Amino acid sequence: MIQSFVMLALAHFLALLSPGPDFFLVARTSVSAGWRVATGVCLGIALANGVFIVAAFVGVSVLQPGNALFMLLQLGGCLYLLYMGVMFIRHAGHSPLRQMARSTGPTAASVRLWWRGAGMGFVSGILNPKNALFYASLATVVGASQSSPALKIGYGLWMFSVVLLWDILIAAAIGNKRVLSQFSKTLPWLERVSGGVLVVLAMGVLATMVMGRISGWHA
Repeated sequence: MIQSFVMLALAHFLALLSPGPDFFLVARTSVSAGWRVATGVCLGIALANGVFIVAAFVGVSVLQPGNALFMLLQLGGCLYLLYMGVMFIRHAGHSPLRQMARSTGPTAASVRLWWRGAGMGFVSGILNPKNALFYASLATVVGASQSSPALKIGYGLWMFSVVLLWDILIAAAIGNKRVLSQFSKTLPWLERVSGGVLVVLAMGVLATMVMGRISGWHA
């Protein structure tokens, strides 16, 4: 149980480290309208992630460990994590964050209302297909179908809270030009390290699956 939680928490947090559409929505809102308005965007994004988390864990709960469908989904989850890791490494340093760091003015239209920001964040998160694939991947990789309802609720609350707190931290820090400039310098290395860890995680789970199959054949 602890090993599964550590794997889930680590893979989930590493995925948050690499900027995507949600990250830049938070960043631009913070720059243009202030971090307080941007917290609405953060909540909207977290709620969208919550929808995918519930869908992934409820969907996986109907599967039985060891059957063909479960193995197929677990394999797909590992391959997706592997793909994410490779993309992190391949595209490290090619995000528009450096341009944002050099900008002296807002990079998006001003967002006046907190609720409007929340709506924008939810739409951004719910329309991102990578979110659905990522949470489904995590649910299958950690074997959510074998987990108790209480444990799955704990997993879900943890990931929801991490998404919300991480985005709020970004919103609060992004208005500081010095912080943004420094982050833009270290981002390529951060993306490479994160990608490498995701690749290792995926390969480790694949190796465990292969060894399990071999043991089953010899049993």
